[in-house]
Amino acid sequence: MEINEALSAFAALSQDTRLRVFRLLVEYGPEGAPAGTLSEALAIPHNTLSFHLSHMSHAGLVLSRRKGRSIIYSANFEFFSNLIRYMVQDCCREDMASIRDNKKKNCSVIELSKCC
Repeated sequence: MEINEALSAFAALSQDTRLRVFRLLVEYGPEGAPAGTLSEALAIPHNTLSFHLSHMSHAGLVLSRRKGRSIIYSANFEFFSNLIRYMVQDCCREDMASIRDNKKKNCSVIELSKCC
């Protein structure tokens, strides 16, 4: 991941509404949810939500796909995992945080030390 990609993602998430939307999309998992469902769940007007989803999409955090007449939005888990990996690998001292790949479970484990 390049620093400008990380900066764009963090800038997008540093706004209250976008962070709330992204957290909800994470809860919906890879299946995602239609914009109307997100709008109702968070009490955000459709046009406002559309603006924020577009902003997050340009930052790489959100994916969209058409399903019939609806557009389904989902968190871009691959991008977000890479963002977390970038922060741990390139921004943290090894004695503070590390990533361990578990090939058996096909996942990565982030280990954070208790520093305080």
